[in-house]
Amino acid sequence: MQQPGRAAEIKAIGIGKSFGSFRALDNLSLNIGRGEFLTLLGPSGSGKTTFLMILAGFVQPTEGKLFSDGTDITDRPAEQRAAGMVFQGYALFPHMSVEANIAFPLKVRKKSAADIKKRVGEMIERVGLVGHAKKLPSQLSGGQQQRVALARALAFEPGVLLLDEPFSALDKSLRGQMQAEMKRLHQETGTTFVFVTHDQSEALALSSRVAIFNHGKLLQVGAPDEVYDRPDNRFVAEFLGEINMLPLKGVKPADNGSTGLCEDRAVNMHCKAEKVRGDAILAIRPEHMSIAREAAAGENGIAATAIASTYLGAATKLDLTTRQGAKVTVSVPNEVAAAALSKGNSVWLTWPAEKGFLLPDGGQ
Repeated sequence: MQQPGRAAEIKAIGIGKSFGSFRALDNLSLNIGRGEFLTLLGPSGSGKTTFLMILAGFVQPTEGKLFSDGTDITDRPAEQRAAGMVFQGYALFPHMSVEANIAFPLKVRKKSAADIKKRVGEMIERVGLVGHAKKLPSQLSGGQQQRVALARALAFEPGVLLLDEPFSALDKSLRGQMQAEMKRLHQETGTTFVFVTHDQSEALALSSRVAIFNHGKLLQVGAPDEVYDRPDNRFVAEFLGEINMLPLKGVKPADNGSTGLCEDRAVNMHCKAEKVRGDAILAIRPEHMSIAREAAAGENGIAATAIASTYLGAATKLDLTTRQGAKVTVSVPNEVAAAALSKGNSVWLTWPAEKGFLLPDGGQ
């Protein structure tokens, strides 16, 4: 077990979990770096929360091993793991004041009264609850209750902080505030954070790395820009945001990556055709496509017709159909969308070679 105040390094090897005939986790191996902010992202039932519960010691894996700082903790009970936990519903003691809630894990660990008083004061200040120490949870707002839960979980300086969708009950404005607070606390404490969410934007905004789950499998792990701009498969590409999928024929290596035919027009990608040859899917995020009167020689582009628009305030989402019937969505400035719709005729959709990526044809 790591020393208090020292961020943990965690290693999962071949972790599997079955509940009867249901396979919740399947052969999961993952290294969680010391002091990193790792988000477990996926839809409901993907296995992310099961893995978090295994990290916490609340659920035993069916197979596999779990190590913390090189020590096998697979069979170690939750109370013997130096892990803090913040739940979806906060789980504060309703009859205890703010300071008593924060002091609780320190008392359990038999810290001295002087040490407890000092640490509680530090945590109350750190999470911005000065002036609220004597209040009960029922006298606090949702955001304030969440701050108490964070302070309590960090008070004993755990090696890892495990967070199970802690912001799901907060409104959008408060979620944004708490996300900023979470990022600041991570930077200040240096603790290893493992965060569960199904909110893609939250995962991309907060994390050092994102681990994407589906059907009990870990599909991809990487930095936010890596998983967003270079997804390994179609599920990851679609789960992380809107994506345009265009049929691509004759994919082959080229000098700066790969090339192929999209709507009978040659297009170039900076990514290499390592996983796909022949027919494939060209994937491009809506914000990476532009509307032009024509495509310059050698520029990636296809012809399309605007059919509908959605006003988003700062920009407009434009729905288009290509000459071969593919549906495309583009996010463009409002004046560009208005011009494209008013003409009612064909425009060109263009994109940089580095913004298109290849996926195998067939949806995997």
